[in-house]
Amino acid sequence: MAAATIVHDTSEAVELCGTHGLYLKPITKMTISVALPQLKQPGKSISNWEVMERLKGMVQAHQFSTLRIAKSTMDFIRFEGEVENKSLVKSFLACLDGKTIKLSGFSDILKVRAAEYKIDFPTRHDWDSFFRDAKDMNETLPGERPDTIHLEGLPCKWFAAKDSGSEKPSEDVLVNVFEKFGDIRNVDIPMLDPYREEMTGRNFHTFSFGGHLNFEAYVQYREYAGFIKAMNALRGMKLMFKGEDGKAVACNIKVSFDSTKHLSDASIKKRQLERQKLQELEKQREEQKRKEKEAEEKQKEEERKQKELEEYERERKREEKLRKREQKQKDRELRRNKKQLEKMQAEEQKKLQEKIKLEERKLLLAQRNLQSIRLIAELLSRAKVNFFDISRRLDRYLTGDMTLAPISAQNRESDLMICLDPFQP
Repeated sequence: MAAATIVHDTSEAVELCGTHGLYLKPITKMTISVALPQLKQPGKSISNWEVMERLKGMVQAHQFSTLRIAKSTMDFIRFEGEVENKSLVKSFLACLDGKTIKLSGFSDILKVRAAEYKIDFPTRHDWDSFFRDAKDMNETLPGERPDTIHLEGLPCKWFAAKDSGSEKPSEDVLVNVFEKFGDIRNVDIPMLDPYREEMTGRNFHTFSFGGHLNFEAYVQYREYAGFIKAMNALRGMKLMFKGEDGKAVACNIKVSFDSTKHLSDASIKKRQLERQKLQELEKQREEQKRKEKEAEEKQKEEERKQKELEEYERERKREEKLRKREQKQKDRELRRNKKQLEKMQAEEQKKLQEKIKLEERKLLLAQRNLQSIRLIAELLSRAKVNFFDISRRLDRYLTGDMTLAPISAQNRESDLMICLDPFQP
């Protein structure tokens, strides 16, 4: 669906639900076709932008709300224009339809044709003939007769519950908006059902060109009169939202009658059964996921324990290896200390032996000295006696004491030897 556009003139808006700020505003669109001449010069082309600017200039004091290119070919350019009010459409058509455009650089004149936009909206004849001719429809049953409106392109934010903090549409809001046309039997917003996409294979989350999230909905009336009123009210209208600040925006929505038995009792029951199956399947999947998660956690726990065991074993081996290394180092240190002690003891023993030998030598020398001293003393003692005797004898010899007994020649020789060697015994 088209993006929401700002509305400056809300005079033609009709209230749909004032509580939620929703209104219906007439669609004021027109189709403008510009016939293009046959281009004779190769490489030369007509600018779509220039043609658009010329069209804007042809409407004099008025302005388009939006003007966009719907289709462009070698023969024509088709534009879709929109104005603020329905009353301006005729003025615009009068300014454009049957007029011509002269572009600079081109000798040919471009013809302009303009007409009011043909709205694609079902008529009463369409749904009456459809349900009359359908072979699989029972018009006595709800949902199999013209009682359900199918709406597409509804902005989610506009139908969200106030103060809910959510931008998801609310079925209660949808009922409040559309019950003004008649009593509502049932509504359905497929995007609110988490299983619907899987059930149908469709994506119910759609975006407008402005990036706003849109949704589709089904509204079923109890009476045919409510359905008729709603379809007549929505024909040729677009949805407008007016905020509390007074600013208004509008967007086009697609409205059609339901031809798929979407809200028939059989379809509702079928969806409920499918939902139950999907819920059961989801429970099974969740149970399977839970079991897989438990198995995975158990496997991880076993792997963790195995890893811890391996780590413990590695740590034990490492500690054992470290302990052995430390023991070897201690043994090596003990052997080294023992060798050093033995060496020190040997050196001490050697020093002691040397000291003993030295002391023994000193003792021996002392003994020898003592013996020498004793010998010398003895010798001196003897020498002293001999000396006095010799002195006496020498004196006697020298004086030739005649009073003394005469000395024989032998005694004289002996005395002389003693004088020469006093230490002779």
